[in-house]
Amino acid sequence: MSLLARIREDIQTAYRRDPAAINTIEILLAYPGLHAIWLHRISHWLHLRGVPVIPRLLSHLGRFLTGIEIHPGATIGRRFFVDHGMGTVIGETAEIGSDVLLYQGVTLGGTGKERGKRHPTLGNNVVVGVGAQILGAITIGDGTKVGAGAVVLKDVPSHCTVVGVPGRVVAYRNPDNGQVERLPDPEAEMLRCLQQKIFELEDRITALEVRGRE
Repeated sequence: MSLLARIREDIQTAYRRDPAAINTIEILLAYPGLHAIWLHRISHWLHLRGVPVIPRLLSHLGRFLTGIEIHPGATIGRRFFVDHGMGTVIGETAEIGSDVLLYQGVTLGGTGKERGKRHPTLGNNVVVGVGAQILGAITIGDGTKVGAGAVVLKDVPSHCTVVGVPGRVVAYRNPDNGQVERLPDPEAEMLRCLQQKIFELEDRITALEVRGRE
């Protein structure tokens, strides 16, 4: 794909992802997510060719200008979009598929000082909500949605919705017919059982108090 075609594709992605996008000039001048991915593509190209220092300087410049930090070593697919973006961090060995959407404050980070693959892999058509943290060399499957504020430390299958701290799968969407199946929530079930037990104990205490007054 030519450079001009890729730029057009990125602009169309902004139109598709952001309902507030009004015109092309505004997108070109005022969309930090677009500027961040363009700078990353240059720094990544230089990184792959072993150019020292300059890729990291471009990454640093991108962080200063956009508030989005993407390591030059990260691999990012087509039609990637960061909405707002401030505080977003993408680590060195992160791998991101095509048609991925990240909101502000997302971290694709590591969990220690180990070398090698230590950052997440995101499949195609993944959406990651505001402030979510996806940590470690884990895989987020195609079409999965990560809720705002979730902390994900384990692999997540494709076409799921994951929420909470730590992240847990709460729904599955059938890719063939789009139907969503809500999965059992063991924590919620445990709380319901505890609440029921409290009601039962309160009833017993009330009964004992009535007997004591008789």
